[in-house]
Amino acid sequence: MSLAIATADLREAGCDNPRLDAELLLADALAATRTSLHLYPERILGAAESARFAALVARRRAREPVAYIRGTRGFRHIDLTVDSRVLVPRPETELLVEVALGLPRAARVLDVGTGSGAVALALKHERPDLRIVATDLSGDALEVARDNAAALRLDVAFAQGDLLSGVDGAFDAILSNPPYVPDGDREQLEPEVAVHEPAQALFAGGDGLDVLRRLAADAAARAPFVAFEVGAGQAPAVGELLSAAGMTRVRAHRDLAGIERVVVGER
Repeated sequence: MSLAIATADLREAGCDNPRLDAELLLADALAATRTSLHLYPERILGAAESARFAALVARRRAREPVAYIRGTRGFRHIDLTVDSRVLVPRPETELLVEVALGLPRAARVLDVGTGSGAVALALKHERPDLRIVATDLSGDALEVARDNAAALRLDVAFAQGDLLSGVDGAFDAILSNPPYVPDGDREQLEPEVAVHEPAQALFAGGDGLDVLRRLAADAAARAPFVAFEVGAGQAPAVGELLSAAGMTRVRAHRDLAGIERVVVGER
């Protein structure tokens, strides 16, 4: 299979970036870098290489996320192992790390619903002084997160539990990228998300706020700084939840697309 044929196949399948996807998969099939493809465009694939490439392209044609196929995803300054047990880390979630970078030295931080460990591990990488605990309801997700922590040699503690039930005591900050997609939006999502990513990490009731309603008051009671990632249009409602929970300073931070993506409450 050639790069041109793979690109055409992925375009026909409805992939948003067929050429980029094909290049990334070809590089993986060759155990090479994407840059090297451009340096040696005349390279002819051997039979085994062509078969590996075709197998990867077939998975992408089925709209499996590229990150799952390749088994890795970059997030801020670290690379994470990811698979279908966890959400693919998104660029907009990096904002959740950014708002926490100004926390006091040696602050105790809890990351609720850690998934692959993206937020907790990226924050620990950039602020090694912080004492970070990460929780998730899914034991499968925690296995991925622990493996990432070990591979990156980052000292983050992990606990299994529903929201805050897996940990005791107070924290200086609680962060979370919880499920916030309304159940009714499932049919509008791309297959990469709706079919391949774990539903329990995505959907949260009719308006997408079921988990945040449960989390806001408990988080505000156990930390003076709380930051939640939210969906488009949800920031005002989440801000009201935090205000009702006793947070006296509530503000929303916009992502690069201009969407109010992270809501922060302080007291």
